Amino acid sequence: MEEDAPGTGTGTGTIVVPDHGLTHDDEIWKDDGDGDHTGWFCVSTDPFPCPADGCSFVARYMTAAHLILVWEERDDPNLLRHAGRAKQVKRNPRVVNFESNFGASVSYYAWEAAGRPVHGVRKA
Repeated sequence: MEEDAPGTGTGTGTIVVPDHGLTHDDEIWKDDGDGDHTGWFCVSTDPFPCPADGCSFVARYMTAAHLILVWEERDDPNLLRHAGRAKQVKRNPRVVNFESNFGASVSYYAWEAAGRPVHGVRKA
């Protein structure tokens, strides 16, 4: 049950949040971890563009907020689920050992714990 501010006397209320059509975040999220995920696993894909309007970033790995998602175990169920989704959309996924020269990375679970931030979303 939602309540009005104390002293208003009405007992219930409604919050209205306008939909401004989010198209991108103001800043790209960065992981606070040490970032050295060499030897972990990631999903290599055919190149695909960032869906945010005006962004020229092209990913070659499964990413979130332009960071390569990495998993500690090759058979992690979430890695396999994401690779399966990439296969469904014809991105030709391949599980590979992550190397630091691929780019900046983030543990899938650290990204998830941070609320799954993204750089942008497609305009509807």
